[in-house]
Amino acid sequence: MARVGEYRIVNFHGIGTPMRELEPGEADYWISRDRFVTILDRIASHPARERILITFDDGNASDLEIAAPELRQRGLYAEFFVLTGRIGKEGSLSADDIRTLFALDMRIGSHGVGHRDWTRLTTNDLVHELESSKAHLEQICGCPVNAASMPFGWYNSAVLQQIRSAGYRAAYSSGGGSAKVDGFLKPRNSIRSETADRWLDDVLSGQIPFWRKIRSAARTKLRV
Repeated sequence: MARVGEYRIVNFHGIGTPMRELEPGEADYWISRDRFVTILDRIASHPARERILITFDDGNASDLEIAAPELRQRGLYAEFFVLTGRIGKEGSLSADDIRTLFALDMRIGSHGVGHRDWTRLTTNDLVHELESSKAHLEQICGCPVNAASMPFGWYNSAVLQQIRSAGYRAAYSSGGGSAKVDGFLKPRNSIRSETADRWLDDVLSGQIPFWRKIRSAARTKLRV
């Protein structure tokens, strides 16, 4: 069970039919609208609902078209991590879409400019990914952007240091498990097309078996 001062973060990507060409392996992270609604219902009715957070990566058009209305219907909120290099492109959020999400009391975070592995970038390229995307989103929303989600969940000490230096207060990974309220590095539990109800129940209750945490960590590929 999750300890006091911790919460669980459930992360989504795309919902429904993709409206753009997907990257290799990305289809595994898209789920149907019906499945998404079922998961939201489980979150909304969970006895520890206040300790469950919801995030979205990539800035897909389904964030506004599908996710936002279903969230609001259940009194739920989420943080949307946007790839600024895709803003306004087919199948992705536009600047106006992002403003609409913000007006619905959703939070906006950065997922970088392009969908690139930050652990393999030069320092200059990484600084550009972090600072350019932050400035772009702040210009759109008119408020500070304080959180970054690392593409693929991959990171190392240099990446975390640059995220701090760019002025972010939190870095979201995909390592699985529970996150500390006051922690800088925040592990999330990504929903995939293969996600089973039993796994989801364990995540929502903070009772993730140790072997599942190890498997999630292996998928995250912490790089040093």
